[in-house]
Amino acid sequence: MNRRDLEKKLNPITSQLLRGKGYICMVDVFLGLGYLTEKDVENWRRRRVPYLEKVIAVNLSKISFICKVVHTNCRNGKLKPSKTVYMSWGKGSKQRLRFSKTGKPAIEDAYSTHYLKPATKKKPEPESS
Repeated sequence: MNRRDLEKKLNPITSQLLRGKGYICMVDVFLGLGYLTEKDVENWRRRRVPYLEKVIAVNLSKISFICKVVHTNCRNGKLKPSKTVYMSWGKGSKQRLRFSKTGKPAIEDAYSTHYLKPATKKKPEPESS
């Protein structure tokens, strides 16, 4: 799949996530694209996989492109970025999970940031006399 096709495929996925969950996160985007399975995510969350990139079924160049497109679209759509900490599941002490082999903060932030719907302002109720 070329980059143009990938961009076209991203729009309905991110729109559906925003409508259904109220936010967009990269883990869900990769699930929606079919590059991750629920089992992959569970194995990562249970620390059976050292970092998420290891099980994403596409090369790092495409992963980076997808992250950039989603980030740009979310920023252009005025969605609110929210840093999210992913902790391991299961028995024992909870550990912060890694997304990338390098663990560089900028890369980890790109994966872990959730994009939230902006808060809607309610119209003031008319005062009754």
